[in-house]
Amino acid sequence: MPTYDYIIIGAGASGLLLADALGNDRFFSDKSILVLDRDQKNKNDRTWCFWEAGKGQFDDILYRRWPKIHFAGEKLNIKPEIAPYSYKMLRGIDFYNHYLQKIRAYPNVDFLEESVQELAEKNDKVLVLGKNQTFEGRYIFDSRFEYQKLKSQSKYPILQQHFLGWFIQTDRPVFDVDTATFMDFSIPQKGNTRFMYVLPFSTTEALVEYTLFSENVLEKTEYEKAIEEYIAQDLGITEYTITDIEQGNIPMTCHDFAQENTNRILKIGIAGGWAKASTGYTFYSSTRRVTQLVNHLKLNKPLKDFQKKNRFWFYDLLLLDILFRSNHLGRDIFESLFRRRKPQLIFKFLDQDTALPEELYIMAAPKPWPFIKALWGRLF
Repeated sequence: MPTYDYIIIGAGASGLLLADALGNDRFFSDKSILVLDRDQKNKNDRTWCFWEAGKGQFDDILYRRWPKIHFAGEKLNIKPEIAPYSYKMLRGIDFYNHYLQKIRAYPNVDFLEESVQELAEKNDKVLVLGKNQTFEGRYIFDSRFEYQKLKSQSKYPILQQHFLGWFIQTDRPVFDVDTATFMDFSIPQKGNTRFMYVLPFSTTEALVEYTLFSENVLEKTEYEKAIEEYIAQDLGITEYTITDIEQGNIPMTCHDFAQENTNRILKIGIAGGWAKASTGYTFYSSTRRVTQLVNHLKLNKPLKDFQKKNRFWFYDLLLLDILFRSNHLGRDIFESLFRRRKPQLIFKFLDQDTALPEELYIMAAPKPWPFIKALWGRLF
């Protein structure tokens, strides 16, 4: 039976970033590392977007970046510069090609196509039972996510960031290539938190996406109708071709994913609660979590001690409590933030880089009563 020190299940963002961090660090040069995924990772199956100040580690493989964002609400329509930040987009295929090439060059890292069925922890080892082969590992990093297990708990509310997007090409120049539409809440809300998201790749090409933060997903035709109406009425486009389609669903919850961790098995990525609960953004937070995890491993601490809650977790919890009970308030909350605070400070807050005085200043922007009610509910 093949035996490894570390086995990483899933070659998504968190899995490949972790494999690269371990393979590239001399501290782990005597450790054997295996990455398992059910796919070869040779398709462009997703895109990741994030904001970042200055130059970053992914700049060489970015697909696009934007120096300005567009935010619109019921009474607000702004297109601010966001320097020193820029909004960045990374295609899945470019990420896979880059990081698979890197990890295959490490002598102590293997990548195999295998579907993992089950884990069995026994004393100082874990058996990883695949569809075709069984492996043995000392420590396992598991990115497999099960929505049903999340839904079985009732302590924390669960919303979904669900979306459908069309990559379109127009017959004439329409798009501002310097501006990414971050959130356009000017569309009908229908009792939910709904917005449009537009990423222009050229003056005639863009991703137009309909996104909701809500409890339940929609029928596919409802997403499609909303996109059609937005393209025609808001963007003024009459002739276009759909070149590709993107659809996804990201959990938004403060559920304690760490309770599934053991001394030898650690959940990572979305399965580990690495998605920002209040926004669904996962990619950039995963880069930070990987750095923290590598440092944790160097100290030889138990895996179950890795994740700790902080005050930002509680901020997210209050917002999710509000949106779960009163989903229609989302537009007002985000519009208040962008009307009264600079986007740079909002991004800094969402990155969890702010100090307490900055956080109090941010939280003073929306109407306080929904947050007071949510706080009262959690305390009592």
